[in-house]
Amino acid sequence: MNHSSVDFSNTHIAFQSKNNQELRNSYMLFKAIGYNWLVQAGPKMVEICFNLGLPVKGIIKRTVFHQFCGGETIEDCEKNIQLMHKYGVGTILDYSVEGEEKEEVFEATAKEIIKTILKAKTNNSIPFSVFKVTGVARQELLAKVNENGALSDAEKNEFEQVKRRIKSICETAYTNKVRLFIDAEESWMQTTIDNMVTDMMMAYNKEQVIIYNTIQFYRHDRLAYLAKSIQHAKDNGYYYGVKLVRGAYMEKESLRAKEMGYVDPIQPNKAASDRDYNEGLKVCLSNIDKVAICAGTHNEESCVYLINLMKENRIAPNDERVYFSQLFGMSDHLSYNLGNAGYRVAKYLPYGPVKAVLPYLFRRAQENTSVQGQAGRELSLVLKELSRRKHAH
Repeated sequence: MNHSSVDFSNTHIAFQSKNNQELRNSYMLFKAIGYNWLVQAGPKMVEICFNLGLPVKGIIKRTVFHQFCGGETIEDCEKNIQLMHKYGVGTILDYSVEGEEKEEVFEATAKEIIKTILKAKTNNSIPFSVFKVTGVARQELLAKVNENGALSDAEKNEFEQVKRRIKSICETAYTNKVRLFIDAEESWMQTTIDNMVTDMMMAYNKEQVIIYNTIQFYRHDRLAYLAKSIQHAKDNGYYYGVKLVRGAYMEKESLRAKEMGYVDPIQPNKAASDRDYNEGLKVCLSNIDKVAICAGTHNEESCVYLINLMKENRIAPNDERVYFSQLFGMSDHLSYNLGNAGYRVAKYLPYGPVKAVLPYLFRRAQENTSVQGQAGRELSLVLKELSRRKHAH
C-alpha cells in the first residue's frame, strides 16, 4: 500500500491541463473576484444588463462561466471530462439550475438529473452523479414540512410529487449502479431532506453505497448527527454514504436565526468547523466497513489529515470508499496533485443554460471573496506557475 506524500505546492502538476492563455484568463478572473464590491454588485449589474437586452451573455460565457462551468449541456462538458480524466481526475456532472418554483421545471430538472446518471453509467471518468433537492422541489414546501406545519391537500399532493421525483432519480442510480450525492441545503429545510435521504439509503444501500447524504460542518450539531446516522445504518442493515463539506450558507443562516429569534445553527468560529470536519473524517474512517465517504473540501489541511487517516487505517489510496472532491475551476493544486498520487478524486462540473446557472456562479464568486483568501491563493498559484513556465523555456 503505497501512500506517497502529496506535494500540494506543485503547480506544474496542478495546472498541467491548462495552457498559458487559459492560465492568464484565470488570473484576470480571480483578480476581479478579489474586488469585493465587484462581486457584491455583480448580480444586480448582470440582471440589469439582461433586462436591457445587452449582449452580456457572451461576456459571462467567456469569463466566469468558462472558469466554473463545463458548458450548457452534457455534450458541452465532454471536452473537460476527457481532459480531467487524462490526469486522474474524475467528473461529477452537476446540473446547476436552482431556485425555481414551477412543477414543469422540477419535472424537466429531474429528467436532466437522470440523464447525468445514464451518462455516468457508460463513462468510467464519471464516478458519481449529484442533485439538489431544491432543484426538484419548492423551498417553501420543504421548509413547511421541516416545521411540521399543517399541509393543505394541494401541498400534500405536491410533496408526494417531490418524493416521487426523488425516488425515480435514486432508483435509476440503483438500477444502473451509479453512486449519487444528494446535496445539503439550508438548515430550515435540511431535516426534511435528511429524512428522505435516509429512506432512500434504507431502500438502495443494502448491498453497497449508492446514495450519499451531505453533511455541512459549519453547523454545530452535525458531528452528533453523523454518529447517529452511522449507528442507524448499522442497526438497520444498510451501508452509509456521506459527503462531508464545510458549507456555503453561513451569513444567510446566522441572519435568519437572528431575525426569527432561534438559536443560531452555525459554529462559533471557523476553527470549530475545521475541528468538527476533521473529526467527522475520523469517525467515518473508523467505520469504513459500513461507510463510504467523499471529502468535499478546498482545505489543504483536511486533505493532508485524510491522507494520514487512510495510512493509519491501512486504506489504499485508490480505495473506492474514499474520495476527495473539489469544484471545477477552483483548487486545482489539490485535485490534480491528489489524482497524480493515485488518490480517488473528482471535480464537480456544473452545467446548464448560462442564465439559469447565474445563482451558482455568483455563489462561487462570493465564496472566493469570503473564504479566507481563496481568490488570493488561486492568484498566487497561477502566478507561480506562469513564472515557472517562463523560466522553464
